[in-house]
Amino acid sequence: MVNDQQLIGQSSHQQSLPKLPDDRVKITYIGGGSRQWAPNLFRDLALCTEVEGEVALYDINYESAELNAEFGNWVQEREGAVGDWEYEAVEERDRALDGADFVILSTQFNPAETFVHDLDIPEEYGIYGAVAATIGPGGILRAMRTIPVYRELGAAIGEHCPDAWVLNYTNPMTWATRALYEAFPDINALGLCHEVFHAQDMLADLVGEYFDVGRPDRDEIDMNVKGINHFTWVDEAYWRGIDLFDVIDYHLQQDGATREFSVAEMADEDPFVDNNQVTFELYRRFGVLPAAGDRHLVEYAPWFIQGTMPDDLNRWGVKRTTSEYRSQHWEDDATDHQTYDVKSWMDGREEFSLAESGEIAVDLIRTLTSGDMMKTHVNLPNRGQISDLPDGAVVETNALITPNNAKPITAGPLPRPVRTQLRTHVDTHETLIEAAVDGGNVDLAFQAFLNDPQVRSLQTETARELFAELVDAEADYLDEWNLGGSAVLSESDAYQQ
Repeated sequence: MVNDQQLIGQSSHQQSLPKLPDDRVKITYIGGGSRQWAPNLFRDLALCTEVEGEVALYDINYESAELNAEFGNWVQEREGAVGDWEYEAVEERDRALDGADFVILSTQFNPAETFVHDLDIPEEYGIYGAVAATIGPGGILRAMRTIPVYRELGAAIGEHCPDAWVLNYTNPMTWATRALYEAFPDINALGLCHEVFHAQDMLADLVGEYFDVGRPDRDEIDMNVKGINHFTWVDEAYWRGIDLFDVIDYHLQQDGATREFSVAEMADEDPFVDNNQVTFELYRRFGVLPAAGDRHLVEYAPWFIQGTMPDDLNRWGVKRTTSEYRSQHWEDDATDHQTYDVKSWMDGREEFSLAESGEIAVDLIRTLTSGDMMKTHVNLPNRGQISDLPDGAVVETNALITPNNAKPITAGPLPRPVRTQLRTHVDTHETLIEAAVDGGNVDLAFQAFLNDPQVRSLQTETARELFAELVDAEADYLDEWNLGGSAVLSESDAYQQ
């Protein structure tokens, strides 16, 4: 016999069918005045028909966000724009986040007041970082600036849009993504970087060179990815069932595959040039393939930035990014392959092309909303996908993306000699996060600084002076750190605050 209460319960359950996914979404862009990532995103969205909606642009420089909103709506009117998107600059961050389905993070501090010090001050101590953006003494200072901001962002996302998918493009990638999860453990955040695509493109080039089939698309190159951002490794790579390590081995036997470069040859090269010589050297020495550009690899494996500079760096076909370049890159009239002048497109001074950027943010938005599935590399906390790195540390592996889900794919352990290198960097990441959480503990941050492989070339007292000089130069951006309570800084003549 069925009682009335059972009938009521059954009826209520039957009336609560799940809702179909809504293909109209809200994207919130933190750093919405971006000069590189935002224009790329707008063009990709204009070519997307599967998802539509609105884009809220928030930036501490509201005028830049306004300009990008104008540009985004201008792109929507171009011939060939088939997407349906509306762009708005929003002055209040919380209002921008309210109701967001996706949050894109792409921010940085003024390089002229920060990044130039990250490059120039370590050079005075003999540390010749090629990028100084994600590791080394400059990268650690950038992390100290960034971690408090991203802990705050993580908490704000947890309050205003806890179910949103967060796509983080900000460097230092590992630290920024880790800070989001530290602040809001239930956040759905993916750290995204295009460096692994470089390795796929390089292998696709080799297939096109040695097989009479034409160059395949990078998506046809299947790789097992494992490591940390900018120091990711590949122990398996296949194309149509062919082991691409055999192809690499064949390539390295050919004349000109490996060579040395002169300072004169590198003088006029773009700082983003990549000749793969460091990649091939590390492959030869360790038997697995690093999957990042050489300019990043030399900072995580700093053998290549020892010796006489720039000669001993240039010989590997790597060119250092200068502080002058970083500073000029920030100027309002900067135009190069990394920075776009949207005003020149809108007023007709530069020809505008509505073409895909090669980034995957829109592919992820499409798939996470109502798409099929995709496999790509992402940065996520380790939950066993790399079995011999610590749980919780942010690692880079492949993941399977399906509607409203991202599952990291088990990548397996690392070869011991490679794990030794990675573990040092992972422990530095975790120590600095701990220092930030512990009331901005500067002395603990200095311990992380001391353990960085680039810094280990210095005496401890010299490393202290380098650390103090960097902190002194960038103190205005380190408000969340207890500078006054630091024993390390009090010992130093370089710290004048």
